[in-house]
Amino acid sequence: MTQAADKPFLVSWEELHRDARVLAWRLLEQGPFERIVAIARGGLVPAAVVARELEIRLVDTVCVASYDDAKALGKQGDMQVLKDVAGDGTGVLVVDDLVDSGLTAKLVRDMLPKAHIATVYAKPKGRPLVDTFVTEVSQDTWIYFPWDLGAQPVQPIVLGRKPR
Repeated sequence: MTQAADKPFLVSWEELHRDARVLAWRLLEQGPFERIVAIARGGLVPAAVVARELEIRLVDTVCVASYDDAKALGKQGDMQVLKDVAGDGTGVLVVDDLVDSGLTAKLVRDMLPKAHIATVYAKPKGRPLVDTFVTEVSQDTWIYFPWDLGAQPVQPIVLGRKPR
């Protein structure tokens, strides 16, 4: 993934909530699930929405970080599991916000081979590694999630016009 992607895709809190609910609708026929494992940190918010919609009360996390000088350039580095979960994934729904390169999804799939992995958004490289997703975006799209954005003042339209 690269922050210099050609296509920025901004997602508001309302859009993320709506898309997480759509994910829950798609997952209704896939279960039943005994518990949810959110991939921290991006999967925490959609996992909370899905847990509510599917009435799943057991929610856990798997925590993965990537460390590399390339991270400063928006690239994913070496993967490090900070917190894992026990079991083989039977009855487990894994939720994340996005599958991009598929590195995190592959790591979690290896950890929980029988789990059902679901993401809100998917890019082509990672899409084969998830079982359910809502929206596919191109590989050169950079998704800005609501927690990455802040409100800022915008000039009135008339002030941005060029004089004739």
